[in-house]
Amino acid sequence: MKAMASSVSKTLQPGSSLVCADNSGVKMFQIITVRKYKTRRRGRALAGVASLVNCRVLVGNEKVMHQVHRAVIVRQRKEYKRANGMTISFEDNAAVMVDEDSNPKGTIIKGPVAKEVVERYPTIGKIAGIVV
Repeated sequence: MKAMASSVSKTLQPGSSLVCADNSGVKMFQIITVRKYKTRRRGRALAGVASLVNCRVLVGNEKVMHQVHRAVIVRQRKEYKRANGMTISFEDNAAVMVDEDSNPKGTIIKGPVAKEVVERYPTIGKIAGIVV
């Protein structure tokens, strides 16, 4: 994974619900685990913008229900600070469904996408409408 230029405060934990920001057929996700997150014993795995998570589908069409999917978080409500001193926050917590190679499964992303996500996952930036 590529390092990011900002220090994102990780505030989403397993059990948090996310809005799906693409057209893959999913409406709502729930985080199961945070991938590639190391912690000490009994530490809680936390996720933030540009984190890779395993999710289950809460609301969606029948083809994607009852399965575990990978997703990348593209927006979070909690503000975080960039290297230039700006603080960024969004209206909702949102994610985009990806495959094993971190390529998005949808073809359109609704709403803005954080710049840190585009740094780490350039294929998501190609289909994003707005990058903030």
